[in-house]
Amino acid sequence: MTQRVRFTRSKDGTALGWASSGEGPPMVKTANCPTHLEMDPQSPVWSHWLRFFSDHFHFVRYDERGCGLSDREVDDLSFERWVEDLEAVIDAAGIDGPMTLLGISKGASTAIAFASRYPERVSRIIIYAGDAQGWAARGDPQAAQFYQSISNLVALGWELENPVFRELLTKRYIPNGSEEQIGWYNDLCLRTMSAATVERIMKERADVDVRALLARVAMPVLVMHPNMDEVVPFEEGRLLASGLPDAEFVELHSRNHIILQDEPAWRRFKEAVLDFMDRIPAAGGSEVALTRLSRREREVVGLICEAKSNPEIASLLGLSERTVRNHASNLFRKLGVKSRAEAILHLHGASRR
Repeated sequence: MTQRVRFTRSKDGTALGWASSGEGPPMVKTANCPTHLEMDPQSPVWSHWLRFFSDHFHFVRYDERGCGLSDREVDDLSFERWVEDLEAVIDAAGIDGPMTLLGISKGASTAIAFASRYPERVSRIIIYAGDAQGWAARGDPQAAQFYQSISNLVALGWELENPVFRELLTKRYIPNGSEEQIGWYNDLCLRTMSAATVERIMKERADVDVRALLARVAMPVLVMHPNMDEVVPFEEGRLLASGLPDAEFVELHSRNHIILQDEPAWRRFKEAVLDFMDRIPAAGGSEVALTRLSRREREVVGLICEAKSNPEIASLLGLSERTVRNHASNLFRKLGVKSRAEAILHLHGASRR
């Protein structure tokens, strides 16, 4: 995987490290920590994620403020700043049209907030192992006490040479991880954030609550969640999906908060993502999978979206105009539209959704 690492600044001047890789439709991953833009591509925990998304999309990601290559010492770690950071990275990446947002773990709430604020900039959302409310907002005193106890211990022992305190985090994220994977994640934690920042971020995460925004997320959302997740309970993922107007839910069989490459759940995850992204909204609210279109029809629909005329499409594809008209007619029938003009309006409207 080849990536380009660059920097931009958020509204308050915080420097954010961000990276882009791959080609195709734009997909922006909201920040979740701990990450490190330079370490993750060689990671036995994250590298298969990065390769998969870079193989299929123009994939943009960034290190959260206080973490990785972004500014480590920052005054403001509030949720509002996280949304502003996402906007700054999207602008720096030059993504003008609708994009897909990928929200992993606590990055889900940032994706939801941005999509509810800028619906014209987001076409779809993929959420993995996310929730709409942190521990402090769930109304469960025992669970909140458990979370706070872990947070206190992790922060107190974060910078010790003995990794036992960091492993309170690591072994909840990847309880089925190998010795190599657990060791790498322990090292990532130490190299990407300070103990003080960890404590502050965990406190902010606990207080996040975007439940009131769910009904305003109008675009299609794919929600996937490991069914034995110890970091974000499975029920929280199900509740998040149930509050969204247009959500599809996929249960993944895993104990790991971060699915590892050798798990059957990883194959299921990839299949669900590609199926979700391989659809065109059709008239009447249904969807047509691009896999049901022929290769030529997929090429034609792409050029129609660019408002190319039939003669232009014929010239670009080396076809006769009659053949282009036949492909277009079959495509219109599958989309449930009656004319080329109606198809253009429909496809552009679908991309904005």
